[in-house]
Amino acid sequence: LVFGLGTIPLMTTAIWIGNFLSGKVRQHIKKAVPVFLAIIAIMFILRGLGLGIPYVSPKYGFDQIDSKYECHTITDSSKIKY
Repeated sequence: LVFGLGTIPLMTTAIWIGNFLSGKVRQHIKKAVPVFLAIIAIMFILRGLGLGIPYVSPKYGFDQIDSKYECHTITDSSKIKY
C-alpha cells in the first residue's frame, strides 16, 4: 500500500510531462527504451558473473571478514560433538 502511494506522484508527473512531448520526441524515446533495457540487462549479467571488472563487478570484501564470525569453521574444539 505504501509503495503504491509512493509511486503515484512520479507516475502522475510522467503522464503529465508525456502530454507535452511532441510526436517526434516520443518516437525517439520509444526507440531508446529497448536499448537502455538491453544495456541494463547486460550490466546485471556481468555483475552476477563477478568477473572483477572495475566499476561493474561488486566488491565483496571477503578478505576483511573476521574468522570468529565465519559460519563454517569451528574456532573452539570443545564445541565439537561426536
